[in-house]
Amino acid sequence: MSGIVLSASVRQNLLSLQSTADLLSTTQNRLATGNKVNSALDNPTSFFTAQSLNNRASDINNLLDSIGNGVQVLQAANTGITSLQKLVDTAKSIANQVLQAPTGYTTKSTVTSTAAILGTAANLVDGVGFKSGQTIIVAASVSLAAFTVTLGATETLDQLNTALAPGNLTASLDSTNHLVFTNNNNDAASSTIGAVTVGSTPGSTTFAAAVAPVADAASQAIRANLVSQYNNIVTQITTTAQDASFNGINLLNGDNLKLTFNETGKSTLNITGVTYNASGLGVNALVSGTDFLDNTSANKALTALSAASTSLRTEASALGSNLSIVQIRQDFSKSLINVLQTGSSNLTLADTNEEAANSQALSTRQSIAVSALALANQSQQSVLQLLR
Repeated sequence: MSGIVLSASVRQNLLSLQSTADLLSTTQNRLATGNKVNSALDNPTSFFTAQSLNNRASDINNLLDSIGNGVQVLQAANTGITSLQKLVDTAKSIANQVLQAPTGYTTKSTVTSTAAILGTAANLVDGVGFKSGQTIIVAASVSLAAFTVTLGATETLDQLNTALAPGNLTASLDSTNHLVFTNNNNDAASSTIGAVTVGSTPGSTTFAAAVAPVADAASQAIRANLVSQYNNIVTQITTTAQDASFNGINLLNGDNLKLTFNETGKSTLNITGVTYNASGLGVNALVSGTDFLDNTSANKALTALSAASTSLRTEASALGSNLSIVQIRQDFSKSLINVLQTGSSNLTLADTNEEAANSQALSTRQSIAVSALALANQSQQSVLQLLR
């Protein structure tokens, strides 16, 4: 089109009209997309900075899913511990019922002298059967500790009983004047007294083998039933611990949990799981006919259950602390994502009010430019009229 010659005024108006059209196109594109920076060509610094901010926000947002799963894993473990504590409390209640049940034996263990003694209740030391300074030794047996008594120059039956009291034994003379030792410890009612022997400077008196206690059938039936109930609870402790999982992770069954909080993987939290089945808590199943026969057995179970409760409370505290940390980091990540996205938007988003005003102004300028171009052409039309 080099053969076409435009006057200076026409050319100036044309350039103005083209510039206005370019500006109007840019403004309309911003209104259509909502962005003032749509590519690196618009503003390289803002474009790449905004892209970096959006990428980081996206990476952190992807981590939020795993953080949310971590919260649920901790919640599942906490729910499991709450249930385990209730089961342990139930087991304690069963063990306490044993303590409140009637003694499981109609008669307790006894040891009797092999022959009638020569002494009397007023003085057991007769210089033959029992001598001054001799010792009577009771061996340990099950829940009964070993015990030794030293006879004085004179020893009444009451004095002997006072000496035997710490060993949970009592002494008496039967109708044939045999000396009888009896277990008076209700807590160890199932225990048989250990062998009774005589020590230094012994007299002629010796003792027969101990007679085992006689079980009370009705009481032992009650205790056997309590053993069954207790074992059911022990089974539930194990299954409850095994069921306290979320998404395949169980912090109560030995699994560990690792959470990553930032896109570089440098901010993490490692949570070590525990094994809180019945064995892990130190709560073992009982054997009917062996356990809960007397109070000592029940107290042993209560000691184990108290230790289990302490372990559960300690772990509950640790889980609560970790749960708080994870929830705080979860809220922080959400807020940080909002900050990053807002920063990106500030760099790229257009002000629609401003762009709408620019569009209106440019439309007006374009109309004026078209009118000015028409006026510039009128001079050439006047020359054409003269030539006609």
